[in-house]
Amino acid sequence: MAILCHRRVTIFPVLALLLILLTGCVHRSFVTAPYPRWGEEMVIEQGGEEPLILRTLSPTEPNQASACVLLVHGMNEHIGRYGEAARYFSRRFFVAGFDHYAHGLSNPVLRRADQALAEGVGRADVSNAYLAQAALYDLEPLRQMLGRALHAFMAQCDAQDQSQRPVFIVAHSLGGLVTASYLLDHQNESDLRERLRGVVFLAPAFAVSEPPGWRGWLANPLIKLSFHAETHFLHPQDEPLPLMLFNQLFSLVTVPVLDGLFEVLSWPGLRSVFTPVSPAWVTDYLTDSEEEKARLRTDGWIVRRSLLRYVKGIEEEVVRFRRQMADFSIPYYLVYSERDPITPAWGDEDFVRVTLQHDPANEVLKLPGLPYHQHVFLQEPLRTELLQKIEYWLERRLHSRE
Repeated sequence: MAILCHRRVTIFPVLALLLILLTGCVHRSFVTAPYPRWGEEMVIEQGGEEPLILRTLSPTEPNQASACVLLVHGMNEHIGRYGEAARYFSRRFFVAGFDHYAHGLSNPVLRRADQALAEGVGRADVSNAYLAQAALYDLEPLRQMLGRALHAFMAQCDAQDQSQRPVFIVAHSLGGLVTASYLLDHQNESDLRERLRGVVFLAPAFAVSEPPGWRGWLANPLIKLSFHAETHFLHPQDEPLPLMLFNQLFSLVTVPVLDGLFEVLSWPGLRSVFTPVSPAWVTDYLTDSEEEKARLRTDGWIVRRSLLRYVKGIEEEVVRFRRQMADFSIPYYLVYSERDPITPAWGDEDFVRVTLQHDPANEVLKLPGLPYHQHVFLQEPLRTELLQKIEYWLERRLHSRE
């Protein structure tokens, strides 16, 4: 009994110290500069939710725009970063962009911070911006906002010269997954089918991440384990019966345990400790531009943390999309990097294998040996070369219907 009491006395301060150390790791984030706006703003109220803000840019002569291009950003970033890309495309097209649900000015914490800065506050605390992700068990809120933005965008596009011009979507990373899954659900709707001439996917999230280096040695086995279990969960594959039985039993045990664990660690009180902060290595694989890396590190409008519930939900969305992706029939131009660890190439290659033959306009640009994830933020001249190739594909799609 004395020994047991001694152990309790010894363990208690260790646990208390561990809790103090973990609490001390809570991430603090501030913004000191206004949100990086571009173009004109159209505010669309959403009945009690954060308003949808559509940013638009037109050519010098708006009636000269031959098509309309909607830009869709990636996970935890914001459309304010895409000002240069928007200006490039606006030379010939009507361009618009918006912030995803819980991102940018669609995030209540970030929107209030922007208002505070406009009122003269020197800096605003945005450490809790990630809590807007609490409702994200899946990507449905992002798909719904994309749908509202797309319809508002098409209406604004038509208003430019009272005609129905062709529409394109240019979507990056998680925005690519949101766009692809939204279109799978709506691609047979007559209005969308008639207007949407194609989609440009830039490093779409069709696979789960593979951290590089020593981090990968630790994390990748767990990531692959979870992805494998989610893939097989209540969904037998084309496999021998013994292996199918093993995979089903394995997934039936693993998936509920991981879902429950990620959910518990996303609860108030625990999430402040267990919500991961975006690791430093991610920035090194976003772009080869040192100038852009410096901007990324100081950009307070980027959400630096992700609730584990949201991370698990994205994994489930990747699995869900991959089960249906062979039905994707919208013409596309896919750009991806061969060595991208954030959205690995195998996801793009799987998608191409089952969809490329669906339309002769489908085209793929693989960047051999390149590890970078954000193509429109690369160093020159590669950045402009890629934008020109995208523009050329858009123009060819327009001419193919004339």
